[in-house]
Amino acid sequence: MILRPRQKMFVKRCLSALEKHDNTLGVAPTGAGKTIMLSGVAGRWIQGTQAKVCVLAHRDELTEQNASKFKRVNPNIETSVFDAKGKSWKGQTTFAMVQTLSRESNLAQMPTLDLLVIDEAHHVAAPSYRAIIEQAQKLNPSLKLFGVTATPNRGDGKGLRPVFSNVADQISLAELIQSGHLVPPRTFVVDVGTQLALSEVKCSADDFDMHEVDAIMNRKVITEAVVKHWQTHAGKRKTVVFCSTVDHANNVANAFRQVDVNSVVVHGALTKAERESALAQFATGQAQVIVNVAVLTEGWDHPPVDCVVLLRPSSYKSTLIQMIGRGLRTIDPEEYPGVSKTDCIVLDFGTSTLMHGSLEQEALLDGHQGSGKAPTKTCPDCDAEVPLSSMECALCGHVWERTTDSEKTELTEFVMSEVDLLKRSSFRWSDLFGDDTALMATGFSAWAGVFYLNGQWFAVGGGKGLGTHLLSIGERSLGIAAADDWLNEHENEAAARKSRTWLSQSVTQQQLKYLPAGYQQDFGLTRYQASCLITFRFNKRAIQTRIFAAVKTQEAA
Repeated sequence: MILRPRQKMFVKRCLSALEKHDNTLGVAPTGAGKTIMLSGVAGRWIQGTQAKVCVLAHRDELTEQNASKFKRVNPNIETSVFDAKGKSWKGQTTFAMVQTLSRESNLAQMPTLDLLVIDEAHHVAAPSYRAIIEQAQKLNPSLKLFGVTATPNRGDGKGLRPVFSNVADQISLAELIQSGHLVPPRTFVVDVGTQLALSEVKCSADDFDMHEVDAIMNRKVITEAVVKHWQTHAGKRKTVVFCSTVDHANNVANAFRQVDVNSVVVHGALTKAERESALAQFATGQAQVIVNVAVLTEGWDHPPVDCVVLLRPSSYKSTLIQMIGRGLRTIDPEEYPGVSKTDCIVLDFGTSTLMHGSLEQEALLDGHQGSGKAPTKTCPDCDAEVPLSSMECALCGHVWERTTDSEKTELTEFVMSEVDLLKRSSFRWSDLFGDDTALMATGFSAWAGVFYLNGQWFAVGGGKGLGTHLLSIGERSLGIAAADDWLNEHENEAAARKSRTWLSQSVTQQQLKYLPAGYQQDFGLTRYQASCLITFRFNKRAIQTRIFAAVKTQEAA
């Protein structure tokens, strides 16, 4: 498996910070490949040593996911699992469940560790995590700590500064949107006569007073205006709505039903069966809108969501990013046939995007993605070292105020230049016919291509024993990202080097046998270009079948 260029940079920066500080935190939002990068850091750090590593997670599925992806990135490193089902420290890297390991009897069995990796590191303030960290440091005062999270700022206001002194790297949503790994948000800030009142709501250490918010937003005339604006901007979109209270959520869902839009509600007071039923109705399409109260902020993803409605403010920018992030996932066309998604409408009826600055403004401050150390600054509240581009300290929550008028300008439409992922790819991409409508790359075991038809780009991937799969439909950047990720997942660095070494070597006579006669006179044709053309010819029917079937499904939908 090969890491994306941005993932490699993240790994390099985290390793450098670990060496300098003995601890570091990496921040990466949904879509960045957090588990892959975690595995890259741990694998690189212990490479060629006898060092012992433990990777902590707080859910069974995360432990299993981390162990599985670690083996993909580091196939030669032995692993073991310590959880309720089995307790083994045999591997050089052990994946442990926090709830199991933190028990006193289990902590007593923990061996001396050299590196402790903490997934979802915003949980480190919890007593169970602190018990593990303290025991590991007691056994080894030179222990190194590495944490990774998408949501560093905790709802209870407790900072991560007691554990981490610095942030090695922070991947922004803007970077992932630029590279085609997330769809762009289009943000509309709508004042339904409540902005002034909302701006005066009290804010505690945790968040805004949601009872005050409810008193402002939970009124029939306001709710009817919200639904009317939604019908104008996003009437056919799969929508998730964030409300202040349960009563507010129920009233909003009823308002949608009044205009024949089926809606369901989820909140913390529902039973597990009730919540699963509501989520299932939304997932299967029985409901178009799902309204929630502080339940779907993290740990839930439904990629077809392409509209987010904010009916509550957020004191933390990270919470705002979490809420909007529910709508930024790209679509797997094989999992969701007929679903097309190129952006996400964000309707903010509160003050969050005005307060924090629209996500669209969170561009890279240094203007490029360098390969060296991240430029840093010092947080004035906690003295942590954080990336220069950070607008909110990941360790204590300090917010840097924007100072120029241009930075305060509200954006209602979103336009961002596309990163040329082809140039950053580990593979050489070949323009098959010289008209930029069919691009292809190959490795030893896999191939991928992006093809333009009827105003859309279709990404298709295949390989030895892999079958042929439709990977993406929509914008060019989304297709290239999906195709490149397919190759990264199924190939290794040796295959990537193959595409480099073949660049200057001429096509062979054996290859020409499989190509049309016209190519006999193409004296500039290389072995690699010929390999791509031959792969396309051998797989042309399967590629066309997948694309034409997708077009039919779209038309039927």
